[in-house]
Amino acid sequence: MSVAFAANAPTTFEIKSANLPLVALLLKSANLSRLDAEFAQHFGDVPDFFDHDSLVIDLSPLQSVEPDASLDFSALVHMLRQYRLTPMAVRGGTAEQMARAIDAGLISAPDAAVHRVAATPTASSAASDTQTAAVPPADALIVDKPLRSGQQVYARGRDLVLLAMVNPGAEVMADGHIHVYAPLRGKAIAGARGNTEARIFALNMAPELISVAGIYRTCEVPLPATVLGKAAQVRLVLGEDGEKLVIDPLSV
Repeated sequence: MSVAFAANAPTTFEIKSANLPLVALLLKSANLSRLDAEFAQHFGDVPDFFDHDSLVIDLSPLQSVEPDASLDFSALVHMLRQYRLTPMAVRGGTAEQMARAIDAGLISAPDAAVHRVAATPTASSAASDTQTAAVPPADALIVDKPLRSGQQVYARGRDLVLLAMVNPGAEVMADGHIHVYAPLRGKAIAGARGNTEARIFALNMAPELISVAGIYRTCEVPLPATVLGKAAQVRLVLGEDGEKLVIDPLSV
């Protein structure tokens, strides 16, 4: 026979489980000067790229290149905060590295999972979804004026649609896809926060730089004649040697 007992619920609070969205920094080098320089190169001109995002520092990649690296976590945390990141936790380090991180005010988060969408495995499998990928969501950021040299546009958490030219020296960034229904002459960075499924579409592909999820190509390597100045898309493909950019012509 079950017995029920009366209980008093607290009136001032409740305890619930919660999920906190985190940005992960996969650290591949203990050289903080070089790390700072590369952060400045990628984010120095985009001061609002991060919005005080909570961050977990993943030391797993470091173990294969510098397993005994001695990190100054206080300096690392200070550097990251300059870019409007909020380091909270660390994972994947040696016992000594984890102890140093905890001394610097970080918490150990061994169960924190780093999610990364798999890149398109083959060119043929991606061709079938070109039309659906080219349809931006309703909340895409739309820019209908030409972008001049020095101008920047960042579509945080969504696609970016440009209806006029992106001139040389201009830079467009999006966490999702980038659609340029005009000549693309400047820099285009899609999947800025690691979305490997993001793509770049342009009616006239002649960029200074193209990048998807951190994999980039500059104009120092000329585009093939089959896509240069023509309608094309840029996407990531996962091959035997890792992820690489693939540029395909589009029929319009």
